[in-house]
Amino acid sequence: MSKWNRWIWGSIAILPFAAQAQIDLTTLDRDIAGQRAQVLVLGTVHLRYMPPGFDPASLEGVLGRLAAFKPDIITIETESGEECDLAARHAAKYGADYCPSTDAAMAATGLDVPAAIAEVDKTLKAWPAQATPAQRRRLGALFLAANDPASAYVQWLQLPEAERRAGDSLNAALVDKLADIGKRNNESYQLAARLAARLGLQRVHAIDNHTGDRIDVPDIKAFLRPVEAAWAVGGAALKERQQQEKALSQAPDLLPLYRTINEPEGLRVLAEASVVPAMRAKSAEGYPQMWVAGWEIRNLRMVANIRETFRERPGARILSIVGASHKPWFDSWLGQLQGVDIVGVAGVLK
Repeated sequence: MSKWNRWIWGSIAILPFAAQAQIDLTTLDRDIAGQRAQVLVLGTVHLRYMPPGFDPASLEGVLGRLAAFKPDIITIETESGEECDLAARHAAKYGADYCPSTDAAMAATGLDVPAAIAEVDKTLKAWPAQATPAQRRRLGALFLAANDPASAYVQWLQLPEAERRAGDSLNAALVDKLADIGKRNNESYQLAARLAARLGLQRVHAIDNHTGDRIDVPDIKAFLRPVEAAWAVGGAALKERQQQEKALSQAPDLLPLYRTINEPEGLRVLAEASVVPAMRAKSAEGYPQMWVAGWEIRNLRMVANIRETFRERPGARILSIVGASHKPWFDSWLGQLQGVDIVGVAGVLK
């Protein structure tokens, strides 16, 4: 190599990374063949925290608008059966109570989680245009054994009232479980499952992931103290938004609440309140910054899980129902994927 070439390459090597050209990956799909996927990320409150007396009927306005969007795929913020099985096999790392037990469903079907997941996939590939009640009861039982209760509830809701009974692997204990699910204040059931059943979909897709945000520190309480102290800094704007949302959450129609929590300005306040103080906080161990890293890992893995749901369905319409704090990250990262357009919530909920 000549002296001149050595100087050139040496100069390039010491250039700051920020000064080097960045490749814009967002335009690689400009000549896409076929339809682009349409992804709608609906930020939601967690219904278990709703005021006493919450009535699922208050979600009817939201459900009607989401039904008009006509999603082909609906995702929910809960752990998948695969992740639950992984956690169960690594209890020393994730804890023995990472996911609820499927013992009752295994007793009814004879299948553990991996076997039940395989049987669900096999069943759905051969699913008829008009399923019988027996087929829906059997699939509901399989979903419960696969640690997918929301999808089991989708099947339950599509059964005629007279057919919501034991039979076809769905024993009395599982019938009671499904009846109990219908009473829970949980957006996976009261929003996602109800909408899926209304649209004639056979399932919802669990996309949450906590495998990367479990910080490995010697004292979790010591870890949380500086993180919570950081969140307490500059929270006036966030508290104002929370007070507004609290008032709206008591209305008989929750459509205005969902419009509000999905407004860009409110989402900006929420995102900044979560991350900015933590990144600025001083900690000898760097605990607040570790929390942000875990938050990013969780969101990245969730986004990848959403992408997987429509990998084999280019041009699909996807609705992702997730806690509002995740929405800014979902919109940003999903919007960078090839062949994907982000749908504005305001237009859907108007």
